[in-house]
Amino acid sequence: MTVPLRIGVMQLTMEPLEEILGHARQLDRHGFDTIWLAEAYPWWRKHQMEARSSTVLSALIARETKQLTIGWGIISPFTRHPIQVAMDARVTQELAPGRFRLGFGASRIFMKEIGADDVQPLNPTRDAVRIVRGVLDGGEFSYRGKAFTATVPALSGDAETPRGGVPIYVAGTGPRMQRYAGEEADGLLTPSITTPGFVRYAKQNLKEGAEAHGRDADELDLGCTIVASIDEDRDTGRQGAREIAGMYLANKVQNIQASADVLLEEAKLSQAEILPIADAMESGGRLAAAAAVSDEILDKTRPIAGTPSDCIAAIEEYAEAGCTHIMLELWGERREHQIELFAQQVLPHFRR
Repeated sequence: MTVPLRIGVMQLTMEPLEEILGHARQLDRHGFDTIWLAEAYPWWRKHQMEARSSTVLSALIARETKQLTIGWGIISPFTRHPIQVAMDARVTQELAPGRFRLGFGASRIFMKEIGADDVQPLNPTRDAVRIVRGVLDGGEFSYRGKAFTATVPALSGDAETPRGGVPIYVAGTGPRMQRYAGEEADGLLTPSITTPGFVRYAKQNLKEGAEAHGRDADELDLGCTIVASIDEDRDTGRQGAREIAGMYLANKVQNIQASADVLLEEAKLSQAEILPIADAMESGGRLAAAAAVSDEILDKTRPIAGTPSDCIAAIEEYAEAGCTHIMLELWGERREHQIELFAQQVLPHFRR
């Protein structure tokens, strides 16, 4: 069984609540498959943007939408004990049955902020995935892992709650996390500045992890976070992608560093090449960082950006590389117009 191509939006949760809910309603109305909530960590506060909880937002969005699938993309196992994660997941699962996805990832930004940047994330993530699955399953469950331990009694037959689990995704930049996604998860999520080359790299690691545990990688979803913006005018359509690329390239210098080596290598970008973008972000904020992103650097990030035909061609390239779930990091002016333009002139091409 081959996973169908899905197209959704990666919503940064450092935006105002009403804007986020408005985007969700519009995505639902226009037939997008998913909205993924990228939990914003303290790094954003340094740049005058506030972090908001994905787990709370997902429940609010569930109330505001009818068909849109809602994903946590991602939450960190370092922010909440897995039993708490399962409790939060139950709320969204109950409000949006069949249209909820749970994404775990270490988030190097958050690990740095809490003084855990030297901790290896694999064991906490593995424990979190297993505990959440065990708790949501509803039976008596006991687990002792290297990072987390959990013991819960079984649900009684008359307990008023959904039964069963939800699809769980693992985010991974490095090979160990990507292989682990193949071992136990329902899908893999890649970070911002994903390029087609990085999709192929991640797909191979996902496949190796799956095959080592007797699983079929073609049945696993590969979600790719890709900088994006659109307009009838090409230059205008690329501007939003330039801005979001600037923010995340600065992040690769200031927070991610070594763990982003392959990500940057696949984009043919060096730390030295993007250092001026990080400096601009530090001194002048995201608009200054955007101004430091040259056309050459933007092209290397391989955005889904420009005119509708540009975006169609880019999505086709990502799908050919092995991406089964496009996660548009949609940014720039007139976001409502961008969503409408994507819906009217891009989505129909992939719904045939």
